Amino acid sequence: PPAPQEAAARFYPLHALSVANIPNSSRGKTSARSSTAPTPEGLQGRRCKLLEEDSPMAQAGRRQRQRYVTKVGKCQVNLGNIQDKKRFLSDIFTTIVDLKYRWFLFIFMMCYVVTWVVFGFIYFLDAWVRGDMWHQGDPEWQACIENVDGFVSALLLSVESQRTIGYGTRMVTANCAEGVILLIAQSIVGSMIDAMMVGCMFVKISRPKKRAQTLIFSKNCVISLRDEKLCLMFRVGDLRESHMVDAKIRAKLIKSRQTAEGEFIPLEQSELNLGYDTGEDRLFLVEPQIICHVINRHSPFWDMSAESLRREQFEIIIILEGIVEATGNPVLAAGMTCQARTSYTEDEILWGYRFEPCMSLEKGAFQVDYSRFEMTFEVQTPAASAKELQELRELEQQEHSTLSLYWDQLVQPCALPGP
Repeated sequence: PPAPQEAAARFYPLHALSVANIPNSSRGKTSARSSTAPTPEGLQGRRCKLLEEDSPMAQAGRRQRQRYVTKVGKCQVNLGNIQDKKRFLSDIFTTIVDLKYRWFLFIFMMCYVVTWVVFGFIYFLDAWVRGDMWHQGDPEWQACIENVDGFVSALLLSVESQRTIGYGTRMVTANCAEGVILLIAQSIVGSMIDAMMVGCMFVKISRPKKRAQTLIFSKNCVISLRDEKLCLMFRVGDLRESHMVDAKIRAKLIKSRQTAEGEFIPLEQSELNLGYDTGEDRLFLVEPQIICHVINRHSPFWDMSAESLRREQFEIIIILEGIVEATGNPVLAAGMTCQARTSYTEDEILWGYRFEPCMSLEKGAFQVDYSRFEMTFEVQTPAASAKELQELRELEQQEHSTLSLYWDQLVQPCALPGP
């Protein structure tokens, strides 16, 4: 069997400490001097490989890998070659609301401008056909549309009629039926445009997309022991004093794999349990909280060790959902659900670290220091996978039970022979 020192070096690396990871200049100088000492060829090659992996160029190369979801929550998926685009026109309200602001404002203005110009042209055509333009100032002429002597005046009449401005200089009289019908039609069309565009504007402004910017996530995940179990942890926080109602958090693992039949599944999504069965996924997000995923037999990280983590390629998507508190009744505010997203790649997971506490009790209240939100410190953590740790514990329990049985047989009194 391996020596105790070798087993400890395997499961607990020597660099793992139980205090915060504070930079030390003297320690850096010592390591720099030790690197120049003569070493065997194998150790030197291994050290060069580690230095290359930890170099800024190698880390930059890993960071340039295409992400499924960015750190700010934007999905990097573009939809193309959509054949049946009539589906978007069937739901024109949602299509307009989902447009960018520049296109939305353009459509908003064009709806009014086009109707003003169209009805202005009809007013101008009616006045020109009936001859009202050639009898301006004639008291004996019964005009259908008064004080319209050109297209500009007809356009002003259209704007005044649809916006109910009514200056009184241009107007439709009762001398013609088509003018009355035209005025009624423009009033109805204007009311429909007001209802639709004002509704779209209200929904677009009131959508709580910007609320997600005050929901923050830690830049890195950490893996360490908690209650003698390996756990994947990250931290979430809310910067506003108005809290989220019925906040829920979920996690998805995005990873490509190949099946036993040889089928390649790109970007397969699997669920990470964040306490769904115990209700721990429902958050009372008043202070920053550390979300924990226990690495057990059902976890996709069950066979992953600290060494194999560096060779994997995956992405963890975190989704935080809740109802904005300012919207009042959650039943009536079903459309005011806020969703914040972020992602973590394999090079953003720190093995053997914990988050530093960021809460303190000051003047009878709890104080949150968000300057310590991202801070972590190094702790003693096994470098083996959770599966290997479980097998090691089972082996230790088996050896302990065997030794106990053997000791019981030794201390059992021997039966004395008869006389």
